[in-house]
Amino acid sequence: MELSSAPAQPEAEQRVRHFRQILLWPLQLMPLADDAPFTEPYELLLAGGPDNPWRELLDEFSGDAQAFQERHYSEFVTFLPYVQRFLYGESGGEAGDRRAGESPIRVFRRYDIAFARMSFKDSEQPLDFTVVHLDLYFFYDIDVVILALEIAADDLDLARVQDTLYRFGRAYPPYWDDDGSGGHCLRRSEWIAADGRVLAVSDYEERQKYLAFVSRFRAPCIAAHWEFLLRPLVFHHSDEAGAVRYRQIEYHRMPLLAYLALDDPASLSRGDFARLVFVAGPGRKGSLPYSDQHLAGFEARYCHDRYWHPQAAEPGTRLLSCGHAFVMVGSARDPYFTGSENGLLGQFRHQFFLLALIPHFHKAALLMLSDRLVSELNRLQIGNAESVKRFKRAIRQILEIFLRFTHRYWFTEISDQAQARAIFTMTRDHLGSEQLYRELREEIQDMSQYLDSDSLRRQANTVVRLTVVTTAGLVATITTGFLGINLIDAAASSLLEKIIFFTAVAIPSALLTGFAIVKSKALSDFLEALSDERLTQRQKLASLLAVWGKKGRRTLR
Repeated sequence: MELSSAPAQPEAEQRVRHFRQILLWPLQLMPLADDAPFTEPYELLLAGGPDNPWRELLDEFSGDAQAFQERHYSEFVTFLPYVQRFLYGESGGEAGDRRAGESPIRVFRRYDIAFARMSFKDSEQPLDFTVVHLDLYFFYDIDVVILALEIAADDLDLARVQDTLYRFGRAYPPYWDDDGSGGHCLRRSEWIAADGRVLAVSDYEERQKYLAFVSRFRAPCIAAHWEFLLRPLVFHHSDEAGAVRYRQIEYHRMPLLAYLALDDPASLSRGDFARLVFVAGPGRKGSLPYSDQHLAGFEARYCHDRYWHPQAAEPGTRLLSCGHAFVMVGSARDPYFTGSENGLLGQFRHQFFLLALIPHFHKAALLMLSDRLVSELNRLQIGNAESVKRFKRAIRQILEIFLRFTHRYWFTEISDQAQARAIFTMTRDHLGSEQLYRELREEIQDMSQYLDSDSLRRQANTVVRLTVVTTAGLVATITTGFLGINLIDAAASSLLEKIIFFTAVAIPSALLTGFAIVKSKALSDFLEALSDERLTQRQKLASLLAVWGKKGRRTLR
């Protein structure tokens, strides 16, 4: 059911003087094929070409020191040293050696899309949003990529902003309205070039396409305009050829950050703030998106009000986070709030963006590893020795990746600044990353311990069998020693006589060794019984006779 098909008009129009939205879309990268021409997925984008609009983005530390700005410095010092090394790398190595100490993050940006044109269900007039940045974030050794799309617009109605947050970042429609348009989605979404050309258009209304895709691949279909953004990466559940393939790893609603500069932010109601942080869409003025019971403790759980003073002439800034969304609300008349370099707008686009990127990367990486673990379990064929070997190799590889992820990427604290620390903790708590990490670690450790115990069991069995064969071989050793003593003087014998002597000893020795290998389990039981002083001679004899029995005592190894 469409909960908010059209924004309700408020009694007194609330204008958002400046609006920013950043979408974060984590995706899982499929393992590269053995014959792939590169070892890391991002290397596909380094090649360039007419079908590849992405270009690697060098960070501010790689350019001219004179171009390094104060906002870059403020962003850098927000984080603790080990997080700084993760985000920015560190200098070292030979001069000009870019890879020495570089960050494990590789960022690529495309510049061909200038506007996102949105057509809403309650209006025939489309609205253009400026595309500020469009980036892809790759992470070394982790099969996850994150699409980051930042859009901006000025002087919008609050209800329109709420509707944009609600409808824009949807990978596919969950259902269809009576008019055939995608439920909860924009009526139409387009990517526009700087010269006005339409580069791609959404296809939410093509109901049969989505139904047929799910029926065939048992996976949802990605809308055409989102699929266009990611090329030359290819959707895994498709017939299209491509070396680097991706698939969804989370819900179809993309996580987001939102920045709203209003004339009077204190005039927003509790319901307005709830609709913003829960991305619930617009509604009647003064109404709540959910029941009072559900919103109990809303301010304590979802609001960071360290600098929020709604009763004062200057209400300050309110920060909200539910994990899925982070929202910053403040006054358009406050120069500090609207400052794009040293103000909060600049911090929103840099520090707060990273405070959201890191926990969403953590969750995506953990979900990716969990998915890999489940996939390997599903592929395991217990009765197939080769399948079991592949499974063991895969599990150990996942364990190695998890350990590297833990030591390279997993942070529980990223800043000593009170506000940054609080927002990061609030976001990761709502995402449940800590619980997911513990569960995955226990699953991998249990599987690893089982494989280790299984290897030890097999080694113990091998040692037992070798011990039995060695014991039986003593007889052959004594027998062959017969040829080295002087009981039979064969030194002057002919070559044929020497071959006869050798064969007469070698054949029984080989048969005895082979028999010992075949009966190693039963012989092992006999040797154990023979050394057991608690057993009677009759019982020991029965153990020896069991060696030649057709049905001996069987022990599951």
